[in-house]
Amino acid sequence: MKFLKKLFNFYINASIHVALAVYALVRITERYFGLPYNEPLDYVIFYGTISGYNYIKYAGIAKLHHRSLTPALRWIQVFSACCFLAMLYYASLLAVSTLYCLVPFLGLTLLYEIPFLRKKQLNLRSVPMLKIGLIAVVWSGVTTVVPLLSETAIAPATIAVLFVQRLLFVVVLTLPFDIRDLQFDAASLQTLPQYAGLVHVKKIGAVLLFLTLVLEFYIAPSSVFRQVYFGVFFLLLLFLMYSKAAQTKYYASFWVESVPIFWWFALVVFLNVAPSF
Repeated sequence: MKFLKKLFNFYINASIHVALAVYALVRITERYFGLPYNEPLDYVIFYGTISGYNYIKYAGIAKLHHRSLTPALRWIQVFSACCFLAMLYYASLLAVSTLYCLVPFLGLTLLYEIPFLRKKQLNLRSVPMLKIGLIAVVWSGVTTVVPLLSETAIAPATIAVLFVQRLLFVVVLTLPFDIRDLQFDAASLQTLPQYAGLVHVKKIGAVLLFLTLVLEFYIAPSSVFRQVYFGVFFLLLLFLMYSKAAQTKYYASFWVESVPIFWWFALVVFLNVAPSF
């Protein structure tokens, strides 16, 4: 049991779960537009998410305490390095145009941690109110714009609507994390829960989530997709409404983060059971 707990903690702390959530959103986009499975791109996004998140979470710790790192953190470092190499391998299989499309999102991820004004040690993470928007832009761009880049048959307006829907969805998905971090974040960060307060931020999140439901009627290719999203809508709404600063350990990092994975699996199941429903 103790080994399983350590394994599960590694799964969460090494960003495997968050990478699966991002991967699930890419697979959802493929389902919505009937795209073939793009293994190199999907794995670049999966392994890139692990590498990027672990760099953001642990780069500062490793730099300051490189001689006294815990065994768990050292294993995460090794695992992240392997994922980075895997990402490079799959990136070598992609078209140059796709790599160019990934570059802006990679740049935003690096600038989130690396200071762009070195004298002031200012990075994007330290800019007030920017954190949640930056995460949403990167997630949405990587899981919608990049997979649809070469699909000329898809109207740009449809891609734009999907991007906006995904952006709003990720913002709401991130709110339970910001609510959890209310007790830890510096006041200068001015996250949305800090700025609006717990009650108002839940109302804002509910409105944004309702807008994603409205947009779903524009982009969903069939009633099956709409029905599945209706369930996802209520699931995420419940997680948002029950969010609080004193959460259980895995409330946000596992359960909330599982919503995209649940969405993907539900689509797979319902489309196979009732493909013409």
